Amino acid sequence: MNEFAAGAAYVQGRFVPIGQATISVLDWGFTRSDCTYDVVHVFQGGFFRLDDHLDRFARSMEKRRLAPPEGREAMAETLHRCVALAGLRDAYVAMVALRGRPRIGGSRRPADCDNHFIAYAVPWVDVIPKDVQERGAHLWIASVPRVPDASFDPTVKNYMWGDLTSGLLEAHDHGFDTAILCDAQGFVTEGPGFNVFVVKDGRVLTPDRGSLGGITRRSVLELCAQEGIEAAIAPIPRALLEDADEVFAATTAGGVMPVSRVGTRILGNDRPGPLSRRLKDLYWRRHAEGWHNTPVRYELAVA
Repeated sequence: MNEFAAGAAYVQGRFVPIGQATISVLDWGFTRSDCTYDVVHVFQGGFFRLDDHLDRFARSMEKRRLAPPEGREAMAETLHRCVALAGLRDAYVAMVALRGRPRIGGSRRPADCDNHFIAYAVPWVDVIPKDVQERGAHLWIASVPRVPDASFDPTVKNYMWGDLTSGLLEAHDHGFDTAILCDAQGFVTEGPGFNVFVVKDGRVLTPDRGSLGGITRRSVLELCAQEGIEAAIAPIPRALLEDADEVFAATTAGGVMPVSRVGTRILGNDRPGPLSRRLKDLYWRRHAEGWHNTPVRYELAVA
């Protein structure tokens, strides 16, 4: 039996079964959420846009002044080996850079911490379950505003989800699948773990603020360009979201995910819209064709 079947992790320089992956309770990554992370998926034995995820992770580490000892090539090999050890063909694969613990007891200086890198691969995860995607997600517009961009750069992927989790709890309280947050000025931002798109009069729009520069978002914009669909990153007032012809979400953990309800409004016939479904089908078809594919190095399982 493969001891890594439930997932494999790299922690403190060692590869361990996912259930044995731990960090110190004194690590600032835990006590202060002082870390950054990225997630790449594996589909049918290949990473999707691995270099783009590594690039974004490098930018996030630079912005947060995190510098683990592992370089880019070592990190990439670690991701490959985590997937290989677990023997996964479809996987959710995370890379995390943490501040670490202060070398000097009681220090409050980030420079006194030894930064470190962890990674793990677990079986595929969908932010919105597949059956919900099929009927279209029900999206609640949260009352809590998104943390301002000036307070924390939303393009740096992070675990500081206080506002997002509050929105998600509110959505569940009202019987909705997930939430979308607006900023204090009433412009649409993002949801818990996904970018959002609105379709109005055949034009596809995604928010220009309060949002991660999603790799799947980038993929959707590329597909729109290839298909001759007008698309843009632009300010989206709440009223436009509520009046959209179609809405869909996009994320590494799920791809293109149609929405069929926004608040009390039912979109179309309470099913995914035609453009949303077209982009979803195209996204996965291009995957199967090897689009932006990096084959997993399964031979590393025995390296």
